[in-house]
Amino acid sequence: MTTTTTTGAGAWQATHVFYAANPRPMLLQCVRPLVEQLDSEGLIAGYFFINYWLEGPHVRLRLKPSSPAAEAEVRRRTEEALDAFLAQRPALYEVDSGFLNDFYNTLFEIEFPGAERGHYTDEQGRMRLRPNNSRSAEPYEPEYGKYGGPAGIELAEWHFRHSSDLVIDAFRTKNLHLRTVLLGTSAQLMMVMSGAFLPAVEELADYLDSYYTFWHRAFPGTGFIGSEEYDRDYAALAPRLAAHFARIRAAVDEGEPGRLPAFLAGWAEHCAELRDRAAKLAADGDLVFRSWTGDRDEHVTDPGLALPRLLSSYMHMTNNRLHVTIRDEAYLAHVLGRALREPVAPTGPLEPRSGARP
Repeated sequence: MTTTTTTGAGAWQATHVFYAANPRPMLLQCVRPLVEQLDSEGLIAGYFFINYWLEGPHVRLRLKPSSPAAEAEVRRRTEEALDAFLAQRPALYEVDSGFLNDFYNTLFEIEFPGAERGHYTDEQGRMRLRPNNSRSAEPYEPEYGKYGGPAGIELAEWHFRHSSDLVIDAFRTKNLHLRTVLLGTSAQLMMVMSGAFLPAVEELADYLDSYYTFWHRAFPGTGFIGSEEYDRDYAALAPRLAAHFARIRAAVDEGEPGRLPAFLAGWAEHCAELRDRAAKLAADGDLVFRSWTGDRDEHVTDPGLALPRLLSSYMHMTNNRLHVTIRDEAYLAHVLGRALREPVAPTGPLEPRSGARP
């Protein structure tokens, strides 16, 4: 299904790669060189990836051939590269029992109630699992209602490529296998993006509180998203977190991304452009969202309403690519919101302590 206006481009191709392990090796050793080669030969006009859990943990790789004539070659190269990687470095863990299987089934129960679940269940009524270390060509199904219709999807696809590049580069250059580094990186990216979209302190604090509340309510009765333990952990992070957030917000708000470390400076520039493009789409009447009740379309022409709505999806998907759990994402939103409301004296840069974790 083609969803962008790239002149002469082919249809998006989606491949789901079922891989019950951290996706970092696949992204660095397979996806990155594949995309670079296809791009250097002019065979693709875009790409991005996300992580997902339905029918087992997997990477959803999306590639947009540069023309209809390139579609077959892009498909062939993709399948060849993935097959070679899966043969050389298969995931050894099987998600057929234990905590992860129960966890994914809890997600399944919440997200796919009633008749929606039939296609994905096995004979016991539990979520069916696809074979580990396998790939499958699937339809590309953009979430028009979430991102604002065709124009919003085109913008999201542009942004998703940048987000995917950023995350893959972070996997290459940072020790993201260390939990403290992962949470620190995620927190700083959230600071930059949320600060770019919502510069007013009170509005941003309210937004982060609502972002945490959304995830808390999404898992009712599970104890999955905490509250009291998050408050306990906040004390260890507070001095560094609040001071660093203030510095980042100041650089973003004053349009001086060069004051930030290089990793964040490029992200700040991108987020500012993304914000401006989204605001223009709204003002021009080009954003059409699906209502929260799912029963009607809503034209949102006020950037003040459109930007927070898009920010939630954009921010969540960057955390998704980093392989940050929803629990950790909710935790970070909670402590960032508190940091805005309870400023403290400046200290050194953000370096989460090893014990400060949900």
